[in-house]
Amino acid sequence: MRRREFITLLGSAVAAWPLAARAQQTALPVIAFLRSTTAAGSAHVVAAFRHGLNEAGFIEGQNVVIEYYWADDTVDRLPGLAADLARRPVAVIVANGLTAATATKAATATTPIVFATGADPVRTGLVASLNRPGDNVTGVIFTTTDLSGKQLGLLHELVPKAAVIAALRDPNTPEIERELRDLEAAGRAIGRQILLVKAAGDFNAAFAMMVRAGAGALFVGGGQAYLSHRRQLVALAARHTLPAVYVAREFVEAGGLMSYGSSGTDAYRQVGNYAGRILKGEKPADLPVQINTKFELIINLGTAKAIGLEIPSMLLATADEVIE
Repeated sequence: MRRREFITLLGSAVAAWPLAARAQQTALPVIAFLRSTTAAGSAHVVAAFRHGLNEAGFIEGQNVVIEYYWADDTVDRLPGLAADLARRPVAVIVANGLTAATATKAATATTPIVFATGADPVRTGLVASLNRPGDNVTGVIFTTTDLSGKQLGLLHELVPKAAVIAALRDPNTPEIERELRDLEAAGRAIGRQILLVKAAGDFNAAFAMMVRAGAGALFVGGGQAYLSHRRQLVALAARHTLPAVYVAREFVEAGGLMSYGSSGTDAYRQVGNYAGRILKGEKPADLPVQINTKFELIINLGTAKAIGLEIPSMLLATADEVIE
C-alpha cells in the first residue's frame, strides 16, 4: 500500500470508528491520544505508538481502545480538548507537545498522562524530576538541544557558499536564549555568520528580513507553534528559494527540503510502551522520563529538484529516508 493511501485510510478509519463498536468494547481500557496536528499528518507516530503498545502486550481493538483527538494544527484548541477528554473515563492520556501536556496536566490530577515533548519537562513544571516524575505524569523527551552544530553542518555541506545562514526561532520557546548562544557558537565553528530571526507569527516579515540580509540558507527551529505552521514556513522557504533544514520529519513531509532531529517514531514507540506499562498497573510517578537519543536525517529530493539544488551523493547516502 502506498504511503498516501495509508494516510487516507488512517484518517478515514479514525473518523468513521463506529459508535456501536465502541459501545461493545466499554470493558476494555481506553487510551486518549491527543495531538496538535491532523490525523493525515500523524500516520508514522500512530504506527510507532501502536508498536510500543504491542511490545507491552496490548493490541488496539483486541484488549485496548484508542480514542484519537486531533487539534488539526490549531494549538489554541488543545486546552479545550484536554479538558473534554479529562472528563471521559479513560485509563491513560497521551499528550503530544508542551501545550497539550500542560493543558492535560491542568485538567486532571488523577488520570495517568504520558507526554512527548522537546521542552525540558522539569523547567516547564510538568514533572518534579526526570528520575522521579511524581504525580500522574511521565513521558519521553525529544532531544532538541545540542544539535545546532550538526544541523548547521548539514546546511553548510548542502550550501557551502552560503556566507549567511538564517536561524528562525519562536521567541516563546523555553530556553531560547541558551539555544541562540549555541547557534552562534556553532556558526563560528564553521566560519559562517548566523542571522538570528525571532518570529511568533509574522513569517512574511521574517523571511523578508532574511532576504534583505542576504541569507543563503535557513535553519528553522522546532516547537508546537512552528509545527502547526509548517506548511506556511515550507511554502515561504520555497518562494524565496532558501534551502532549509528543519528539526522534524513533519516539515519534510509537508514539502520541506531536509530535517535532522530526534526520531519521532522511536519516541512514540517509547510512549506506547509506557502507556502499556501503566495499563498493567505501574504508576507514572515511578517511571523515569526517557530521553530519546535516536536521530534521523530525512531529505526531500523532489523539493531539492524544484529549487535547483543538487544534493551531494555522500549526504544522500547517510540519509535515513529520501522522499522522492
